Amino acid sequence: MELTLHYCYITVDDGDKALAFYRDALGLELRNDVAYGGARWLTMGPPSQPDVNIVLETVNADPNAAPEDLAALGDLLAKGMLRAVVFATPDCDATFEEVRASGAEVLQEPIDQPYGVRDCAFRDPAGNMIRFQQLKKD
Repeated sequence: MELTLHYCYITVDDGDKALAFYRDALGLELRNDVAYGGARWLTMGPPSQPDVNIVLETVNADPNAAPEDLAALGDLLAKGMLRAVVFATPDCDATFEEVRASGAEVLQEPIDQPYGVRDCAFRDPAGNMIRFQQLKKD
């Protein structure tokens, strides 16, 4: 079996703020912007990986979700309890400086991890943790 990643989803509370962060701060390209029934899906991805898509979807994106489930999801998002994505970068320190300059909330400055990477972390405007990792050279 041969598998490749095509889509992954990140829950956000505000599509416009998410678009600004992922496009302007991270340099992802907007591939699709769909609104329907009060929900919004923004498909984005790295220009160098046209087959990898990150879908930023608003909390209310599932029309079949019960109101209490949507409330619970919104609460978890507001607390920063939902994981998002880990990006690879050839230079963690430079990436850190660029993302920090955008005003993103810093969770962790670049450090060498015992499992072979140098990484840092931020929160996106919705509160999701976004990590950036650079493989350490032997």
